[in-house]
Amino acid sequence: MAKLQGATRKTLMIVEDEVLVAMVLNDCLEAAGYNVLDLTDRHAEALEVAKASKPDLALVNIRLAGSDDGVALAEQLKALDIPVLFISGQVSRARSAQTVAIASLPKPYDAADMVIAVAYLLARIDGDHSLPRPPGLEVFDDSGFDLEPTS
Repeated sequence: MAKLQGATRKTLMIVEDEVLVAMVLNDCLEAAGYNVLDLTDRHAEALEVAKASKPDLALVNIRLAGSDDGVALAEQLKALDIPVLFISGQVSRARSAQTVAIASLPKPYDAADMVIAVAYLLARIDGDHSLPRPPGLEVFDDSGFDLEPTS
C-alpha cells in the first residue's frame, strides 16, 4: 500500500484481541506512513502504553483479551485526551458508548478502509475538514473532541 499524500508521522495505538487483525492493521498503517506503537490486547497494558507514549489516535476493539472491555479503556483514554476509534463488530455497543470515542468503523473492514478512516479522523482532529467522510465510518458528535467545523 502506498503512503498517503501528506501523511505525517502521527502515532497510533492498536488495541485488538485478534492477533492477525492487529498485525495486518499494523503493517498497513505503517506502510501508509504512521508510527504504530507495540500492539496490545489488554486494558491495563494499553493504558500504560498510552500514558507513556500519548498516541494521536487509539484504535480500540470493544472486546479485548480475557474479560477486558474496550469501552472502559476508551473512557480512560479520553481522560488522557487520546481520541479513540472503535474497531468492532459490536455496532450497537459502540453507538451506546459514543461519548468516549470519536468514531466507529465496524468489522468487517479491509485495511485500505482503515487507512482512509484514520487519515480522515486525524485530519479532522488537526482542523482540516476538507476530506469526505469515508463510507462505513460513523463519527460521533458526543465525544467531546472538536471534529466539526465552526461556522
